Amino acid sequence: MLHSAKLLSGVALAALLAVSAQAAEITVADSQGVAGAYPNQLELTELTAAGQTPTFAENPDIAALNARIQGNPESLPPVAERLPSEPLVVMPYEAIGSYGGVLDVLSNATEAGTTDVLSLRHVNLVRFADDTQTIVPNVAKYWTWNDDFTELTFVLRTGHKWSDGEPFTAADVVFWYDDLILNAQVYEKTPAAWLWDGTPATVEALDEVTVKFTLPISAPGLLGRFAISHAQPFQPQHFLGQFMEKHNADAAALREAMGFGTEGEAINWFYGGSDWKDVPQPILKDPARAASMPKAVLPTLEAYIVVDDTAEGRRLVANPFFHQIDTAGNQLPYINEINELYVPEKADRSAKIVNGEVDYKTQSLFLADFSFYKENDGQGAYTVHLVPTVGETIYYAFNVDDPDFGRLFEQVEFRKAMSLAIDRDEILDLVYLGQGEPVQATPAEPGTVAFLTEEHLTAFTHYDPDAANTILDRLGAKDSNGDGVREFDGKDLSIRMFFAKQGGPVKAHELVRGYWERIGVKVDQSEISTEDYRLKGSAADLSIASWRDASRAGVIIAQDPFMFVPPFGDRWQPGTGYQWAAWLRTEGAEGREPPAAVKQLVELSNSFKALPLGSEESNEIGRQIADIHAENLWKIGLVGSTIQPAITSNNLKNFRPFTSATYDYYWAYPYAPTQWYLTQ
Repeated sequence: MLHSAKLLSGVALAALLAVSAQAAEITVADSQGVAGAYPNQLELTELTAAGQTPTFAENPDIAALNARIQGNPESLPPVAERLPSEPLVVMPYEAIGSYGGVLDVLSNATEAGTTDVLSLRHVNLVRFADDTQTIVPNVAKYWTWNDDFTELTFVLRTGHKWSDGEPFTAADVVFWYDDLILNAQVYEKTPAAWLWDGTPATVEALDEVTVKFTLPISAPGLLGRFAISHAQPFQPQHFLGQFMEKHNADAAALREAMGFGTEGEAINWFYGGSDWKDVPQPILKDPARAASMPKAVLPTLEAYIVVDDTAEGRRLVANPFFHQIDTAGNQLPYINEINELYVPEKADRSAKIVNGEVDYKTQSLFLADFSFYKENDGQGAYTVHLVPTVGETIYYAFNVDDPDFGRLFEQVEFRKAMSLAIDRDEILDLVYLGQGEPVQATPAEPGTVAFLTEEHLTAFTHYDPDAANTILDRLGAKDSNGDGVREFDGKDLSIRMFFAKQGGPVKAHELVRGYWERIGVKVDQSEISTEDYRLKGSAADLSIASWRDASRAGVIIAQDPFMFVPPFGDRWQPGTGYQWAAWLRTEGAEGREPPAAVKQLVELSNSFKALPLGSEESNEIGRQIADIHAENLWKIGLVGSTIQPAITSNNLKNFRPFTSATYDYYWAYPYAPTQWYLTQ
């Protein structure tokens, strides 16, 4: 089968088609009897055992793309030498793809609506297959656990290389943990995610391709973390280590020559002070200085590497040393470049979509806009898909430490009243076009765990404003002067509610405000930016916290049950009970002592994360945790089992609609976007 490619020269296209014409088209759609141990991918030995011996081929534009990567070798070795000796073989969904083209994508801004784009280039040791049930190899070739889940051993791919051609080995995993995560010059305080009961792991390289994590407690959820987390447990020792005396005797002189005072300053210039890749790269922070550096950005194992980063967006090119091939032996990815444009206004993003200027977009699209997108695809430029969501239930969490009304908000009867006042059926019809179902907020996402019951999902979700009024009267929140607004502790019960558009449909917030005002609770709503909202949330400076992530998938809470305990969220989805959290974190030295139910949650959560998700013991503890949440309603949910639009250009091939659109499984990562290609 022959495929045309966008923006290819005639010579390059002819060379590519010659390779494609000779290659066996083993795909998911036509496997020709070839199957491996994991869905939709193979190890090279599995392919050759099936009688297929692929001939390695490269993108004909790869030399030109490589020339745009600052600090990379001027001339590339042959593709067979750039690949690991054991490359990962991706089975394309429909067809062997063609090289070339630019994938045009949109984000809201830096660190706003961008993780969907990050997922297109992302890699980790493992990933979820597109069934979002099966963990499959990626950077790692395979892994093993010991019996009590305290030792996790990975075997890497022999001959794997960083994007600058330097060897990637188990030492780079050890370097990430010992020299970055545990380095006080990089992290003033070790990230809690990489401590277990406050104790670090031991990470050791057993040989060049074998690395073992030894944990102080049982932590069976760790493998799932590596399958979905943005955090990559490897960093290039050959590059970052040169700034550290531990690895380079001349580190001080090198730092001085490059204008860095300390190893922390040097490392953080390139590493960004974290493993969150959505922050501006050095190119944007100081373009002139970046131009004088040996590299503009860190070497990576990802499918694409940043070559331009401005306030308007990012440009990325294919990694010439990427470790994946297709079943015909062509090095992936197929698409030459990613052009990520920052468009802060929703109306402007929508205009670009309907004008056919966008090849792919999922994050920050809402069902309420489905009709608009559908009505404007008459030119045939794009397709609108409807995709099930995970963790997309809007919630409201009243701040129990609020300076004005904390005493009222802390009473569970108040929270029940506010839940009963919401007409979820109307929200379902007006905001979600009837797609979904009324649901209460739960600490885990329904459908990803087995311990949630119908009672958990429907607790206090029926619409009963009369009961809500009766409860508020009983609590002493009454409208004594007849102006339609209740008073409590001598003040009008008037609550300031901030929201960010990224946090959910604005129409839902407007409807909820109306329901609450009908029972005498005045709500003053104000829109602010996503970053400002998260800053307020982290500072516990929201009277009502709200976001579209009431819960998290089981794979997330199995390794970090942060949704179970105060503050029932994090900086991305703020919750409540921040003073309780401080008391628990400092063993009573700070904050405010939480109620008995919260203390019980902490004990149950510690037991939960030590058990394999889905086991009988795990499900029993999860049920008890869900019972406590249903009884206390620290978060009030609206509608669950929703769907959302995804937009793809009709020129984008090997795309299959997602089984779920969610950050929880890292957006496109389970769907192998390195196999996508463009036509025309």
